[in-house]
Amino acid sequence: MDKAIPKQFLLLGNMPIIMHAIRQFVPFCKNIIVSLPADYHSFWKDLQREYSLSIPHTLVAGGKTRFDSVKKALEYIPREGLVAVHDAVRPFVSKQLIEKCFQEAKKQGNAIASLPITESLRMVDKNTNKQVDRTLFYRIQTPQVFRCNEIKNAYNQDYKPIFTDDASVLESQGGSINLVAGEEQNFKITTPMDLLLAEKWMEKRE
Repeated sequence: MDKAIPKQFLLLGNMPIIMHAIRQFVPFCKNIIVSLPADYHSFWKDLQREYSLSIPHTLVAGGKTRFDSVKKALEYIPREGLVAVHDAVRPFVSKQLIEKCFQEAKKQGNAIASLPITESLRMVDKNTNKQVDRTLFYRIQTPQVFRCNEIKNAYNQDYKPIFTDDASVLESQGGSINLVAGEEQNFKITTPMDLLLAEKWMEKRE
């Protein structure tokens, strides 16, 4: 996205995108950890004052990759209980989905929000491509909720390019992944079109 600042800080409605996401987790989390690039810590503190964000949280320095940022954040959680990992640019996650993920993780060990594919898919291999069965694939979202000890143990390894989310990290250590139904409005804001859609969705909610 062609913006001067990271997209989680872009204004959506009456506050930055990341603040919308944080507020949704308050009823479910005793400790909230915000992982941000160290260069933006002062900027984040200024935003808190400007938008009167008084939600208690621990601020940690993020790493070069998503993997590194989550790994650093996990150092601040205990080994017992459950932990949710959520993308800062998914501001419309509902409290109902968060609660469902926690409930399922309590029973199954983890819960990964996901949605089925509705469009046709083709697999490209060098100069050829072929149709694949879309019913075999799901879109993965956050929150992703895990038993603390299991995800902390899984992150006790080196980064690999295949680690695009936390479920892939756990799975690489032999963990079985439990999918739960996600939400269409829980989309990730990564492009200008996503931001436009988010603004329209915010107007509808208001």
